[in-house]
Amino acid sequence: MPQDPMDFEWSYWIEWGRERILWLLAGHLLVSQMSRLLVEKYKPWCLMVYGMAACWLLLGIKGFAVILLHAAISFAVAQFQLSLLTWLCSLILLSTLRIPAVEETKRKWYDTENEYYLLLFTVSVRCLFCTSFSLEYCWHAPAQKSFHSFPWMLAYVFYYPTFHNGPLVNFDEFSKQMRRQEAFSVKTNLSILIVGIIRIFFWWCLAELMIHLMYIHALYSSALPLESASYWALG
Repeated sequence: MPQDPMDFEWSYWIEWGRERILWLLAGHLLVSQMSRLLVEKYKPWCLMVYGMAACWLLLGIKGFAVILLHAAISFAVAQFQLSLLTWLCSLILLSTLRIPAVEETKRKWYDTENEYYLLLFTVSVRCLFCTSFSLEYCWHAPAQKSFHSFPWMLAYVFYYPTFHNGPLVNFDEFSKQMRRQEAFSVKTNLSILIVGIIRIFFWWCLAELMIHLMYIHALYSSALPLESASYWALG
């Protein structure tokens, strides 16, 4: 049975995944395990450097600079420790993505629309992470802010597994996991990796099955079939 051709987002991410993102995630896994084994103390910074390099590779120097600039502005505004100001800053940064002149300038940085859309998706998700860090900076007392520094913010913002699509992990949870030192066990890590791969494969197969059997996107993009269906069928 043919695939629903109207599901742009699934096709878009599958194409990017096959080309580069899947390989970059595998690279992150390798760097994470090597740094845990050899330089546990510097693991957050190793992963930060890797995330920055992956960002530079996919989005170019200008895309990388945009994300770095957003992080720097968010951190500077967070120093006032006013939640309302942080929200306003985040909304203003997001709104710049819809300014026509800015959109056209960013489009000229890339050869294809897909590359521009990747920047758009990534900056939008990074804005959530910058907001999370800034809000927690505002809420915590000075004694609790030992890890709320700009380098830690960069480690959080450029953490690659959540870089393009999330999911959102708040900064406190991220820093706790990064600082947690665990005994390295090949058997345990291998079992976690295998279970993770099985889970991803299962959900990927389920999503592919739904796209081939349930033409959801094609249906809601055409009013005629919806209007002719009964309320029970729509339900």
